[in-house]
Amino acid sequence: MAAGDTLDRHRKWLVPLAVVLGVVLIVIAVIYWVEPAHSLPSFFPGHEEGSDHHHVKHGIAAFLVGLACLAFAWFNTGPKKGGSKTPDAD
Repeated sequence: MAAGDTLDRHRKWLVPLAVVLGVVLIVIAVIYWVEPAHSLPSFFPGHEEGSDHHHVKHGIAAFLVGLACLAFAWFNTGPKKGGSKTPDAD
């Protein structure tokens, strides 16, 4: 089995995983922007009881990583590189 075959096999699982992770991170970003720190779920970083502060930087970070995951998935679903598939010029 060639190394390229192994990479293609793993890529089949990485693309849907990247899409799901990207969407989840964008939803988390919106939660950070909308909810104050005391209303965040207790397992979120930045949860502070009694605080009305919004964690804008946490939201920006989650949004950018989510976009990066979606870009990774998009670029990995494009056509495969192959020099022999171009039509011959007459």
